[in-house]
Amino acid sequence: MSYKAGIIGAIQDLKDRTGSSMIAIKKHMQEKQPADKKWQNATFLSSLKKAVADGDFVQIKNSYKLSPDFKKALVKASKPKPAPKKKAAPKKKTVTKKKAAPKKMSATKKKAAPKKKAAPKKKAAPKK
Repeated sequence: MSYKAGIIGAIQDLKDRTGSSMIAIKKHMQEKQPADKKWQNATFLSSLKKAVADGDFVQIKNSYKLSPDFKKALVKASKPKPAPKKKAAPKKKTVTKKKAAPKKMSATKKKAAPKKKAAPKKKAAPKK
């Protein structure tokens, strides 16, 4: 695994909204690397700076995150091309008839209570 690939993986795994710090990226990469692989700080720093110069990463204050263009390229690369779809044979529709539900005998309906009329409004007394 190259340093750039490790940095990309670390930034994606950490998922910091404002970007991942260099220390957090280092720790994540050291955890993921095999124990026998020697860690070289100078190589890490140079690959990080080169990726920023290439436009793969964006440096915000002292944090790094993937550039929007680079994210789009990663998404396109990760999506496999869909295999050509074979036309499915037309399915035969099976029609199932539902039995009519037996009608229930309705209970005797109550008559609606007669509506009360609103009380007539009193006319306002003329002012003097």
